[in-house]
Amino acid sequence: MQERPSMYKNKRILAVVPARGGSKGIKLKNLRPVSGIPMVGLVGDVAKSISEIDRIVVSTDHEEIAKVAQEHDIDAPFRRPEDISGDRIGDIDVLTHALKASEEDDGQYYDIVVMLQPTSPLRQASHVSDTICKLVDDNLDAVWTISESDSKAHPLKQLTFEEGELGYYDKENAGKIIARQQLKPLYYRNGVAYAITRECLLDDQSLMGGKTGAVLINEPMVSIDTEWDIALVEFILSQQKDKAA
Repeated sequence: MQERPSMYKNKRILAVVPARGGSKGIKLKNLRPVSGIPMVGLVGDVAKSISEIDRIVVSTDHEEIAKVAQEHDIDAPFRRPEDISGDRIGDIDVLTHALKASEEDDGQYYDIVVMLQPTSPLRQASHVSDTICKLVDDNLDAVWTISESDSKAHPLKQLTFEEGELGYYDKENAGKIIARQQLKPLYYRNGVAYAITRECLLDDQSLMGGKTGAVLINEPMVSIDTEWDIALVEFILSQQKDKAA
């Protein structure tokens, strides 16, 4: 087990990296290199510099993923059981198992669970730190990182096309929108970080408790599902390198 600083404001924090072997869109997606580093490894490279985190573990059913995670300072003390390794298993089951298995392994009690999905390779350590600090400092049940949705994807601009007929998704309100300035800003979860209290996860069985806050990230964020997403991330990283040069 890696040696790390102990606790943020008397809260012991466990970071969980969910990284199963199966993936329909991109085979072994969590091992896919981005800028030459497997995505599961990128999580470890970022997370090891986050002082608020007491322990980082990977939840996986795949030995190679576990091996690569360990090479990047992520503990792999257990394997995810088969019954929670399918593509229709929710995050709550995975995080609950990881929390209990980690506590059994190291004999520690964790107050907060932070989920760091490998498929958000543009995350920065500050994004995760801000999420943890907001949860603790504001006494919330959960905090998610979010990004503002492009107005082109606003529900009032969406259409249906069924049996050859085109229509508005929201028939009652969509026709009233003339300019995008009329649209109320909306946001989506970008997968960079979720911070959840133990009670919210175990007692409420929820990622969003009664008091949930958010950290708005203004930099470009990409959640990888397709080859196009990987190409976009590589392009963004190349642009950032060019600006820094």
